[in-house]
Amino acid sequence: MKNHPHLKAILLALLVTFLWSTSFVIIKIGLVEIPPLTFAGLRYTIAFIFLLPFAYTKKNSKLIKQLEKKDWVKLILLGFLFYVFTQGTQFLGLSLLPAVTVSLWLNFTPLIVAVMAIFLISEYPTALQWIGVILFIIGILTYFFPIGLSDSQELGLIVMTVGVLANSASAVLGRNINRESKINPVVVTIISMGIGSIILLTSGILVQGIPSISIQNVVYLLWLAVINTALAFTIWNFTLRTLSAMESSIINGTMLIQIAVLAWIFLGEEISSKELTGMLIAALGAVLVQIRLRKLKS
Repeated sequence: MKNHPHLKAILLALLVTFLWSTSFVIIKIGLVEIPPLTFAGLRYTIAFIFLLPFAYTKKNSKLIKQLEKKDWVKLILLGFLFYVFTQGTQFLGLSLLPAVTVSLWLNFTPLIVAVMAIFLISEYPTALQWIGVILFIIGILTYFFPIGLSDSQELGLIVMTVGVLANSASAVLGRNINRESKINPVVVTIISMGIGSIILLTSGILVQGIPSISIQNVVYLLWLAVINTALAFTIWNFTLRTLSAMESSIINGTMLIQIAVLAWIFLGEEISSKELTGMLIAALGAVLVQIRLRKLKS
């Protein structure tokens, strides 16, 4: 009974990573009908609308009124980096690349954050993190070797590289905002998501037009926004109160394998033994790099 809360946290965290993994499959299916930027904008605008009532609680509304100009600048920048660029490029990447490749490329984020931290906040990687970096690079080379990419794959990797850089920058900015402990995570999420999602949706409609959306994709959008975004992030934050940094990193690292299995079952994306080996090595490397990063967040 003593370990019951801990086991519950592990199971909840695994549930969240499963929900996040299904997002890749659902997005790939939805992209057949909905253009990527519009799709991303719709997902996060709906999630923002769902979370908006929490901005009007007595505590949060008072906090929002007290925000200074520099706070708004940081939150607006976070909205651009994490939603407009990171999520926009992820949806674009999924329209050009297999789900597993997008997932693998996103795992570059902790490596870049570790390097950024050296120059921006004087945080130097540990020896274990450097081992993780080396393992991740070996895994990537194993996965893609021999390198033979089509034009769409090359474009997809360029798009995803922009997304990974934006995601890394948003991670560093998010840590800066949360480190000050001035603005609670709910307010940070609501404001940054609101700004980013509206810009993303407006850009998508202007560039790609307004699509006709089937009932099936309406259900997918609602599921992505409410369950896989608003609810999943809330549950994940709850599990961080119990799980250690290493446990959270390992559980999060299982997403690469979960996505591969789901993409194989539902999208027919087959993975060779060489690619699987590369993924496992890269996943281990990414976990080692993230251990200290998550410890700093807690």
